[in-house]
Amino acid sequence: MPAQSKSQLSEVTYLAQESSAYEKSEFLNGEIFAMAGASRAHNQITSNLVVAIGSKLLDKPCSVYSSDMKVHTLSNNISKYSYPDIVATCGNEQFEDEKATVLLNPLLIIEVLSDSTEAYDRGLKFFHYQLIPSLREYMLVAQDYCRVEHYYRQADQQWVYSEFHSFEDVLVLHTLGCELRVMDIYRRVL
Repeated sequence: MPAQSKSQLSEVTYLAQESSAYEKSEFLNGEIFAMAGASRAHNQITSNLVVAIGSKLLDKPCSVYSSDMKVHTLSNNISKYSYPDIVATCGNEQFEDEKATVLLNPLLIIEVLSDSTEAYDRGLKFFHYQLIPSLREYMLVAQDYCRVEHYYRQADQQWVYSEFHSFEDVLVLHTLGCELRVMDIYRRVL
């Protein structure tokens, strides 16, 4: 995680504090971790992804959310609340709370990489995300150069990896039934 641990809390206490906090924090088994701010490039890429993916979902029973939607991972004695940069789901969305602020069944999660989070996004964070039964796709997007990494979980639970390095590349978001142009991800960034 990119920041230092603050204290030990219960899930209930964390969620109560987070609902009125000025700055977001992630939760892992009683520890909370402050989240650092994002760069202009990071914010632009995130906005580009919401627009590009969202426009493909207008006539589908799907939703795409930016970094304010929490996702809860609860498996193998691991309880983690995180804020993916982008999360998408289709069909019957399942939320942990009445206010629909904690999504339980994401299909796609996207993280925009930064120097301070790249190792975590590739490693432990991806490990935790893989514990979510509904998750079928995970993407990592570099912000300083053209590189999109796409992981797709097949029916046999094996992950298939693809990389994209050209603005002309088009990747398929299998779970959402649409395509995404790499040039649309990096519009006004590179």
